[in-house]
Amino acid sequence: MGKYWICICLAWGLGIGGCTPVQQYRYTEGKIYGTFYHISYASDEDLKEEILRQMESVNASLSMFNPESVIARLNRNETDSTDALFQKMYAMALQVNRKTEGAFDITVGPLVNAWGFGFKQNSFPDSARIDTLRQFVGMDLLTLTEGKLQKKYPEITLDASSIAKGLGVDLVAEYFERKGLNDYMVEIGGEVRAKGQSSKKRPWRIGIDRPEEDVTARNRRLQMIAGLSQGALATSGNYRNFYVHDGKKYAHTINPKTGYPVQTEVLSASVYAPTCMEADAYATAFMVLGLQKARQIVLADPELEGAFIYLEEGKMKNWISPGFEKLIVEK
Repeated sequence: MGKYWICICLAWGLGIGGCTPVQQYRYTEGKIYGTFYHISYASDEDLKEEILRQMESVNASLSMFNPESVIARLNRNETDSTDALFQKMYAMALQVNRKTEGAFDITVGPLVNAWGFGFKQNSFPDSARIDTLRQFVGMDLLTLTEGKLQKKYPEITLDASSIAKGLGVDLVAEYFERKGLNDYMVEIGGEVRAKGQSSKKRPWRIGIDRPEEDVTARNRRLQMIAGLSQGALATSGNYRNFYVHDGKKYAHTINPKTGYPVQTEVLSASVYAPTCMEADAYATAFMVLGLQKARQIVLADPELEGAFIYLEEGKMKNWISPGFEKLIVEK
């Protein structure tokens, strides 16, 4: 009779020679940036404290709600100095701004606040107010040189909320990479970056919501499920964050060029990209651009994939790029 060797690894690390302990999948969740995070990773270490430190570093640099953050002090014109995280965010924001012809713009802050979606809650703006604020919007009004940010007008207000969550996701993912982790999923407020496989030994499954007007998000239904083993996925939509004024719906995504909330046929834009910061920014821009221009940008960039849910003659339809189609595991 042949010999059969059974190797049993004990949880506290004891085992027979030649047996390598299987890494434990760990999970942590909580609240950050006014939303919730859910993070899973395979590691023999509990990394919760460092994960929190990575996410909190974004608040110290880019939170408009933190009066001592870099961006808050820049907005108050108390300094022109930036830090490494601001510079990292700015470089990506400028790149996406140029590739989308201004559809993504971190100087949209005054308009976001005027419409009541920012960190300052104001009354409903009239057209004269919008025209006044538009002169302070445009990334061409900024110059970042050797860590110093110059604003053409002191009234310019920066708002990084449409890219900061993605940066937070990337910071945690990059920390995992430095630790040599091969299996992880980082999700903050629906923005995701993943690598490897889940504890179920398959790509991480990420749901994309059906764009239905449900501000409580209690009756969520999925439009599709993507499987990620590498890269980032972010979704932007106007179906939860909106209000109604005089019978008309106003969504939270503001068109930097017109100064008004966007009203395109696109209900939801999901973007797959190498980094979550990039996916986050493009998803916002594509809500502004509409289906045709967004589709052109996705097809022209080999690093981007997209899935757009849009209305056509009152019916909800999908446009999915060939590369994104390969990610879908369930519709």
